[in-house]
Amino acid sequence: MAFKTTIVGREALQRRLDELVPEASKAAAVAKLEVAREAANRIASRAPIGATGVLKDSIIGARQADMPGAKAIGSNQSKDPDAAGVYADFTWKFVEHGTAPHKITGRGGKNLVFTAKDGTRVSTPSVNHPGSRAQPFVFYTWKAYRKAAKAKIARAISKAVKAASGK
Repeated sequence: MAFKTTIVGREALQRRLDELVPEASKAAAVAKLEVAREAANRIASRAPIGATGVLKDSIIGARQADMPGAKAIGSNQSKDPDAAGVYADFTWKFVEHGTAPHKITGRGGKNLVFTAKDGTRVSTPSVNHPGSRAQPFVFYTWKAYRKAAKAKIARAISKAVKAASGK
């Protein structure tokens, strides 16, 4: 006996799955959020602490719907109403990829004002930033976890389908 398959879009597939097993979407949504939170914990544990630890503390896993206007790390907005992702302070990309040497100038023609390492206040029109080396921690961590994450979501859907079919 041969099976015939047809590839359909994500929305059509989701509608069909909801018709057959409505609990599967709910189980997948819960699993997606768990995966996002676990990924955020793993990424945060590998984040460079730096001077203040602000970046590490800003990394969270959340539903896209709960983070209006925020962009998840490494992805675009999804049409999936149950989409979840890892969110962090915008500086993650500068740490992950590094920066080239560049000049920093004050906004609107004003001087930059900051405290130097020795504690003195400095006011200057510009400074030459030496750049920073890349400290990858996001994508390596996700790559190591991706297979387990997909399996966790698939198991949640399979469990819901089995429960609905009485097995």
